[in-house]
Amino acid sequence: MGKLRILSPAGQNTQSDPYRWTHPSQPKCGALVEIRQEMNRRWVFPLFLLLAGTGLCQEEVCSKSVINSCNDCIQSGPYCVWCAQLNFTKAGEQEAARCDTAAQLKSRGCRGENIISPRNWVHINQEDPLSTSFKQQEPVQLSPQKISLELRPGLPSTFTVSFRRVQGYPVDLYYLMDLSYSMKDDLENVKRLGQSLFAALKNITAHAQIGFGAFVDKTVLPYTNTNPDKLRRPCDDDYQQCQAAFGYRHVLSLTDKEEDFRSTVNRQFISGNLDSPEGSLDAMMQAAVCGDKIGWRKSSTRLIVLTTDAGFHMAGDGKLAGILEPNDEQCYMDNNVYSRSTSMDYPSVGQLARQLEKHNIQPIFAVTQNMEPVYKQLTKMIPKSEVGVLSSDSNNVVQLIENGYRRLSSKVTLTHDNLPDNVRLVYTPICANAGPVAESEGVCENVRVGEKISFNVTVTAFSCLEKQSFTIRPRGIKDTLTVELSTSCQCQCEDVSIPSPTICNGKGKVHCGMCSCNDGFVGQFCECAIGEKDESSLRQLCRRENGIECEGRGDCECGRCRCHTTESGSSYHGDYCQCDDEHCEKFQNKLCGGNGKCICGKCECFPGYEGSACQCKVSQDGCRTVNNSVCFGRGTCQCNRCQCKEGYQRPHCQDCLGCPNQCQNKLSCIECLGFESKSADQNCTAECLKTISPNMVDHFTLPRKDCRLKDSKGCWVTFRLEQLVGEDYYYAEILNQRDCPEPPNIIAIIGGSVAAVALIGILLLMVVKLLIYMKDLKEYRKFEKERAKSDWTKASNPLYTSATTRVENPTFTGE
Repeated sequence: MGKLRILSPAGQNTQSDPYRWTHPSQPKCGALVEIRQEMNRRWVFPLFLLLAGTGLCQEEVCSKSVINSCNDCIQSGPYCVWCAQLNFTKAGEQEAARCDTAAQLKSRGCRGENIISPRNWVHINQEDPLSTSFKQQEPVQLSPQKISLELRPGLPSTFTVSFRRVQGYPVDLYYLMDLSYSMKDDLENVKRLGQSLFAALKNITAHAQIGFGAFVDKTVLPYTNTNPDKLRRPCDDDYQQCQAAFGYRHVLSLTDKEEDFRSTVNRQFISGNLDSPEGSLDAMMQAAVCGDKIGWRKSSTRLIVLTTDAGFHMAGDGKLAGILEPNDEQCYMDNNVYSRSTSMDYPSVGQLARQLEKHNIQPIFAVTQNMEPVYKQLTKMIPKSEVGVLSSDSNNVVQLIENGYRRLSSKVTLTHDNLPDNVRLVYTPICANAGPVAESEGVCENVRVGEKISFNVTVTAFSCLEKQSFTIRPRGIKDTLTVELSTSCQCQCEDVSIPSPTICNGKGKVHCGMCSCNDGFVGQFCECAIGEKDESSLRQLCRRENGIECEGRGDCECGRCRCHTTESGSSYHGDYCQCDDEHCEKFQNKLCGGNGKCICGKCECFPGYEGSACQCKVSQDGCRTVNNSVCFGRGTCQCNRCQCKEGYQRPHCQDCLGCPNQCQNKLSCIECLGFESKSADQNCTAECLKTISPNMVDHFTLPRKDCRLKDSKGCWVTFRLEQLVGEDYYYAEILNQRDCPEPPNIIAIIGGSVAAVALIGILLLMVVKLLIYMKDLKEYRKFEKERAKSDWTKASNPLYTSATTRVENPTFTGE
C-alpha cells in the first residue's frame, strides 16, 4: 500500500513524503493527491468523497462581483488573487480584470511576484508537552494550549490537537442516592459496600475521593404528604428507622477516608414521599453548582453516581404545587440542605446538561431494569453519561461504577465553545477507533489510559472578523485549547517607487498597481480634473437607479461612462454601459435564431420574422377565426398563435371565463335602443350603437343565457348578448314585449288607508271606554261591600222633629 499525505498546520507535511498538495492550505480537486502507482485504487474515491464532504476539496474558482480595489478582490472569494503589475490593464479595460485566479492571471501575463494573495497563518503560542502520569502537579492532557490563526475568508486551515489521559489521574466520585421508601433494601446494601467501593476506586487511581448525598422530593403537595406527623415520619408505621421528609441533603463532602464514608452512610435512614417520580434533577443540579460544598478538586475526573428505582420530575412539574419560579442554576445550600426546594421549580434537562458540561461532571445512572429505557433516553441529551442496571437490592453497584467509568474514560470527545458566527470547524479523528468526520465534535472510541491520540481540526472563516477567540476541549476534562482567530482582509502591497508622471500623469501615486489620485483628480490614470465638483457628484452621474457605477461595465471619467470591451471584442454601449449586443435570446443555439440582430439585449427581427428570438415566420393563418378576424380582436397573433388579453381563452380568444357579466352594464343602452328609439336622446343612440348592434325579436335565436333586468320604468326587459369582434362590441337580441306590471289604484289605497285609520280610532275609543267602565264598576262594588259591613246605631234623636203634623177634628164622629 502506498503512502498518502495529509495536510497539517500551516501547510506542512505530517510525515516525510515526496507527494504534496499544490496549495499551502487546501488541495485542488483536479490533483487531489499524487499516489504511488502501486496504491490500491479502491481507497482513492472514498478519500475524495471525504474531503469533498467536509469542504476540504474545492475547485479554484474566483466568483467576482463589484471589484474596485485589491481589498474587494481578496474578499470576494478564497481563490481570488490580485495582480499588482504596472500597466497590466489596457486602456479602457476595467481594473477588475486584475482580479482572478492565479492561473488565469499568469496566463494573461501577470508575473508571479506581482500576484497578491494573503495566506493562512497558524501560530502556536503555547505547547506544553503531554504528561505521562499524575505526580501531584497539574498534568497536561491536551496540547497545544494556545494557538493563533490568521485566516483568509473562505480558505480552510488545519492544525492538529493531541490528547493523552495520564496514568493515575484523580477521580472524585459523588454517590447520590434515592432515599425514598422503596429503596430501603438498597440503602442497607450500600452501608455494607463502602470497603468494596473504595477498593474499586483504588484499582482505577491512587488519588480517589468519594462523597455522599441523598434526595427524595419536594416537601409540598402533591409530592409529599404535608400532614405534620407525616412530614416528621413519612414511612410506614411498622418501619422504625425513618427520617423526616426532605428534598436534597448533602451528607458527606468528598474524602479519601473510608471510615468517614462508612460511618456517615451508616447514620442514614430511609424517608418517603407520595408520587413515583423523584427530585433527582434538583439534587444533581445542586451537586454540580455547589462545588465548594461538595469538594470537587480542580484536577480530577468528576463522577456523579445516581442510584434510583424511579423516574424524575423536570421543569414545569413544579406548577402542580404552585411553584412558578423557574430554576436559576444557582447554589442554595443552607446547613447542607437545599433551601429553595419548596419555592423553585425543578431544572430542565437542558439546564442540567449545561451545568454538568460546564463543570466537567460525568453522570453514571445506576437504575432498576424498569427505568433503564427512561435513563437511556436521558443520556442522549446529557453528553458523557452512562446507564447501568441495578439488581433488586443494589448489590452490583460497585461493578456498575467500574463499568461506567471504563466506558466514559475510554471515549474521548473533542468539542468547542463560543464559536464565532460565520466560522466552521471540522474534526477529523486520528486514532484506531475513530468516529466520523463531523462539524460538531470529534470522537475516538476505546482509548486506553496513556495512549496518545490526535484530531485534525479544520477551521474556515466565511467573512471578515475582528480578533475573536473560542475554546476547544475534551468533554469531562478541564484541559482546554484557546484559539485566537483573526482574518486577512487587507492587501499588503509593496509598491514600487516610480516617478508619478510616468503612470498617473503626475496627479497621484501607484498602489497595488493602480493609480491612487490626488484630491481634485479622478480617472484610471488621474487624467480628469473635477474642478469645483466633488468626485462623488461626478460619479453619481454614472449611476442609474440601482446605484452601480456604469453597471460595472465601464469607468466613470469626468461624469461620463467609458465602456469596456466584452470578452469577444465588441464594446458595451449606452449612457451607463447598460447595453451589449451579445446576450439576446437564442433559438436553435443561434443568437436571435439567425433571423435578426441583437441590439441592447433584445432581438430586432429581419422582415418576415417575429418572436422574442425571431424564431417564427410572420403568419396569421393559425389566428384567423370563422369570421376572418384575427383572434376576434381580443389578442395579438405572435408566431402564428393568438396571445390573448387577460381572461380570454385560446385558441382564438373567443370566450372570457373570468370576465364580469355584461347584462347590467348594457341595460341602459338596451333600453335606449330597443324601447325609446323614437324619443331617445340622439347622443344616447349614437354612443350605444358603438358598442351594441340591436335586433328586436319575438323569439330568441342566440344560444346564450337570458338577461332579465328592470329598466328605468320598472318594466322587465329580456335580452341576449353575443360578443362580436373586439373587446366591447356586442350583438343584442331584445324581446319586443316588456313585462310591465299595472300601476297601483291610488283611490283605493287612499280610501283604504282612511277607513283603516278611522276603524283603528273607533277601536281605540271603545277600548278606552271599556277600561273606564271596568274601573267604575270595580269602585262601585267596593263601595257596596264596605256599606254592607257598616253597623248603624238605632237610638232616636231628641232634637228630631218629624216633618209631618197630625191634626184631629174634634167634631168628627166617624160617620
